[in-house]
Amino acid sequence: MEIVSDLIKIILPAGLVLLGIYLTIEALMKKQLEKGWLEIRSKNTELILPIRLQAYERMTLFLERMAPQNLILRVNQPDITADQLQAIMLREIREEFNHNLSQQIYLSEVAWTLIRNAMEDTLSLINTSAQQIEGNRPSVELARQILRNQMDKGRDPSADALSAMKSEVQVYF
Repeated sequence: MEIVSDLIKIILPAGLVLLGIYLTIEALMKKQLEKGWLEIRSKNTELILPIRLQAYERMTLFLERMAPQNLILRVNQPDITADQLQAIMLREIREEFNHNLSQQIYLSEVAWTLIRNAMEDTLSLINTSAQQIEGNRPSVELARQILRNQMDKGRDPSADALSAMKSEVQVYF
């Protein structure tokens, strides 16, 4: 019995010392791990932020370029028909969108959805306007009809997406 009590007197303090050392080392390891993660996040933010801002810039440019008034000024030619203008405008928007598809990984889901919706609304505006006039008419008539329909709606299809993107970018500054 005395041997058991002597063993307890030796083992118990040694166990407590080992437990203390273990808990101290574990706490130090957690701090080091957290510090490492913070450094990685900091470096990632430092590298990713310029890329994200560039993505927002590119998508802002896309939205501005596909705005009906800007698109009409850029692609309309006096010697083409309304059908030809419609085809050119639709192709321009789709090509520009496909060119910028990879930017979605840097944008929020909300911003990307608004951009897609703006594009679809613009395509719809062009197609609806084209249905309201004869296809062999001069392109200027389609341009007028697009602008008239846009004014009737009272809002540029890109406005909501641009507004949301500006709000998201403001978070970084």
